Amino acid sequence: MTSRPVFLYILIFGKYFAPGRAQNAPCDLGYFPCGNTTKCLPQQLQCNGMDDCENHVDEDNCGDINGWSTQFDRYYGNNYKMTSLYPSIVAETSECLVGSAPMQCICQGLELECDEINLRAVPSVSSNVTFMSLRRNLIRKLPPNVFKRYHGLQTLCLQNNKIRSVSVYAFRGLYSLTKLYLSHNRITLLKPGVFEDLHRLEWLIIEDNHLNRISPLTFYGLNSLILLVLMNNVLTCLPDKSLCQHMPRLHWLNLSYNPIQTIQANQFDNLIKLKSLSLEGIEISNIQQRMFRPLMNLSYIYFKRFQYCGYAPHVRICKPNTDGLSSLEDLLASIIQRVFVWVVSAVTCFGNIFVICMRPYIRSENKLHAMSIISLCCADCLMGIYLFVIGAFDLKFRGEYNKHAQLWMESIHCQLLGSLAILSTEVSVLLLTFLTLEKYICIVYPFRCLRPGKCRTITVLILIWIIGVIVAFIPLSNKDFFKNYYGTNGVCFPLHSEDAESTGAQIYSVAIFLGINLAAFIIIVFSYGSMFYSIHQSAITANEVRNQVKKEMILAKRFFFIVFTDALCWIPIFILKFLSLLQVEIPGTITSWVVIFILPINSALNPILYTLTTRPFKEMIHQFWYNYRQRRSIDSKGSQKTYAPSFIWVEMWPMQEMPSELMEPVLFADSSELSLISQSTKLNSYS
Repeated sequence: MTSRPVFLYILIFGKYFAPGRAQNAPCDLGYFPCGNTTKCLPQQLQCNGMDDCENHVDEDNCGDINGWSTQFDRYYGNNYKMTSLYPSIVAETSECLVGSAPMQCICQGLELECDEINLRAVPSVSSNVTFMSLRRNLIRKLPPNVFKRYHGLQTLCLQNNKIRSVSVYAFRGLYSLTKLYLSHNRITLLKPGVFEDLHRLEWLIIEDNHLNRISPLTFYGLNSLILLVLMNNVLTCLPDKSLCQHMPRLHWLNLSYNPIQTIQANQFDNLIKLKSLSLEGIEISNIQQRMFRPLMNLSYIYFKRFQYCGYAPHVRICKPNTDGLSSLEDLLASIIQRVFVWVVSAVTCFGNIFVICMRPYIRSENKLHAMSIISLCCADCLMGIYLFVIGAFDLKFRGEYNKHAQLWMESIHCQLLGSLAILSTEVSVLLLTFLTLEKYICIVYPFRCLRPGKCRTITVLILIWIIGVIVAFIPLSNKDFFKNYYGTNGVCFPLHSEDAESTGAQIYSVAIFLGINLAAFIIIVFSYGSMFYSIHQSAITANEVRNQVKKEMILAKRFFFIVFTDALCWIPIFILKFLSLLQVEIPGTITSWVVIFILPINSALNPILYTLTTRPFKEMIHQFWYNYRQRRSIDSKGSQKTYAPSFIWVEMWPMQEMPSELMEPVLFADSSELSLISQSTKLNSYS
């Protein structure tokens, strides 16, 4: 017989009967003593894997039975082979002491295993059985008095059947039962009094069923129960005090991953002996300290959000400590995030402001394109401002973020900051699409007069900003529909990579990222591909093949980097949204990388791609440098100060903006030659 479950059982109850935490040193609420010393540590430093007390007290007694019950359940549901939980009742002989049992069952001593033999009903066996396992069969219901004769039965395993109906008298007569496993079935209702005879029951595990409601008398008679697991059911509410009136000895309670909408303030008042409470996966909209204040013996508590830990400051160990983005201490949990938020903010703001300030000094003949670029820089600059404000609030909350987390995410500051980020993102996406289509029309259809004029360009730019404002601020207009749309994380960015608070918020987030942005990305990729193909086809018929191929390669590199940065920014976000639709759990750390590192890529690189690396801009810088050196040389020689002529570069975009004196009439043999030369001229300007 294996000893693994026996060892685990001893380990768990060794932890349970181990001495409690030292209480010799008085500490403020939210802080816990380091043994006999006067040092106190905050909740977040307890059981974090580091010896912060310098005497290991903060890392002692960190084990919890929460989760072990599930592990036992899964172990017995998959790997059990004739091993009892109690060493004292392990059979000393391999002989079967159960008088009668089905032929397919395995019997050893007083233990009976009838697993995976396609049973459709509970078999009739001798009454002296102490351990009965009926896992992975086809049992659909438990009729009245089906176990009544088994007065000595101590452990009953019914996991992984198809049980839907449980009679109110099904467990009558099981006066010695200590552990009952009902996990992974289809139970929808447990009637009042169903456990009335189970006065010695200690473990009741009803994980992963379809239980949708609990009656106030459901657990009547369970006076000895110390562990109750109801996780992964469909409970939407808990009756007043139903979990405490009939279970005075309850130490471990697991309600995780139920769609419970609200929890009464006095729900746990009488569970004064409770040591561990698991509420993972539950959105507690009405959470307050009053809910957990009576639980003075509570040592472990588990929430969906780490921000909830602030409502149970007297509990030594609260999980989770972070959502991957923020922690109990800081808005930005990682030092890498804290450094990069300032670096990316500085690069984004400086690059875009530099381009905006330099544009008046560039006497470009194409004012419309310049106007679009300035508009793009303004939108991208908003992303830098957003990151700067996030960094500022991170400094403000440094070391005590958990005290402010919930209020911060519900504040108007967070809502406006999230709106600013979405405004920057959507306006930038739409402007990039507009600039791409403008290029596409100029290159692919150079003589169809499809290029927008001044009035049309200004109208498009204004329309883009209006759309951006509408998209960004609509979630603030209806709190009932969108809930706290921007307050799902500490950086106020609505990726909604997990199940959102409301269906409306989730749908709206998908519509933005997989609707508008995905469509824009596809248009950009298609347009640049068509542009490159069009120029490539024209180059094939050119006479100066070598020079044209060289220019074409320069253009190809430029187009590649533009599309590559777009893909680098948006493809991870598209993947996250698709995974969230498939209900794949996404770690919060990935969200932090997306918001801090990936999302601002376009905003930081757009000034470089669309202005600073263009040929006209580089020529202008070279001319300024040449004029500066000339003036220095003249001044050093003491000569009379002269002025070099102003440098005027012509941005060939679109061509109709060129002054007439620069365009001498030239006779061309045919229209194809004219088209080729037109595209060649544009090729030079894009390089």
